[in-house]
Amino acid sequence: MLHIIATPIGNLSDISQRALDALREADIIACEDTRRTRILLNHYAIQTKHPIVSYREQNEIHAGEKLADQLADGKHVALCSDGGYPGVSDPGFRLIKLAIERNLEFTVIPGASAVPMALLLSGLPSSSYTFKGFPPRKNGQRIRFFEMEKDLPHTIIVFESPFRVTKTLISALEALGDRQAAVCIELTKKFEKISRNSLSELISEFTDKKIKGEVSIAISGVTRKTEKKATLAK
Repeated sequence: MLHIIATPIGNLSDISQRALDALREADIIACEDTRRTRILLNHYAIQTKHPIVSYREQNEIHAGEKLADQLADGKHVALCSDGGYPGVSDPGFRLIKLAIERNLEFTVIPGASAVPMALLLSGLPSSSYTFKGFPPRKNGQRIRFFEMEKDLPHTIIVFESPFRVTKTLISALEALGDRQAAVCIELTKKFEKISRNSLSELISEFTDKKIKGEVSIAISGVTRKTEKKATLAK
């Protein structure tokens, strides 16, 4: 059995008993960064005599094949990333696909995720949303990335590096217009911070501002108000 385990995105208390049990019982723990996972294991006094192996973007194909072979041999494998769900902007998708192709049994153990947290903390409409992962690094590609959503009503959620927040906000403004948005920093951690405002005001807030930690950005979809503004601007 392969267990896809969601692990805490910051606060180590945000893990289920089911996830801890799966980590304790695993024959193999595969993780994005063995050092990060050992912090979690040590925090909960999980001692294992079984291997803790690296499964990251750089070795995902080769490591996935080896893990699939071990699953086929009847081993219990626990897969986790540095935080949140494996396979959601983190390594994991290829192993899930391989498990399906080989008819290997797997399940997902739910837990913390920055996506629904950013959605709810933003105060933006939450009945439907689009999660788009990390925007492209190049400006032109990033603008087109947001333009795909410009006529859709869904709230947009993206992850971003703390070093590119302002650039991403500027690209979103150019592609979508001046919508309401929220920048969510260090979710679940001691210095969690949520800034809610228009894209233009958020650009002013974060220009030349040093940001530390993980960042999620939520941006409003098309509403009657934004449609009216767009019509008046024509």
